[in-house]
Amino acid sequence: MERITISLDEDLASAFDALIAERGYRNRSEAMRDLLRRELENARQRSEADGECVATLSYLYNHHERDLAERLTGLQHDHHDLTVSTLHAHLDHDNCIECAILRGPTAGVRRFAESIMAESGVRHGSLNLISVEVSASSQAHGHSHPHPHSAHHVHYRPRS
Repeated sequence: MERITISLDEDLASAFDALIAERGYRNRSEAMRDLLRRELENARQRSEADGECVATLSYLYNHHERDLAERLTGLQHDHHDLTVSTLHAHLDHDNCIECAILRGPTAGVRRFAESIMAESGVRHGSLNLISVEVSASSQAHGHSHPHPHSAHHVHYRPRS
């Protein structure tokens, strides 16, 4: 680890300490590392839009909205190459929440997520992207993932 020192005015330090306590960090260093990672990731995604990512997409919708559930399912089927899994839960008699795990080219994942969130009746959509390095692998890493059709699989390593 490399040690750095920063100076903060008293109000900013107090607000930062309150955030640390609210989020349950053990110390300022852990909180600062998370803030830096988030900002570095945002900057990377703006400058390297052609890379690969994993992502979560969450959104609320009223399932009584005309044909909306079918349209959303159709979009997911049309982009089955990006959709890893989807979780669906009923919030009340009218509203549902869905959370999708996505992976693939960042630009494609972003376009797909935006198309879901743009559907009439979808509310509170949120996309969380994480840039990854993709590598094909076999059993060279000292572990195996048995698969009936192939001895190879893909690793998605978060970019640091």
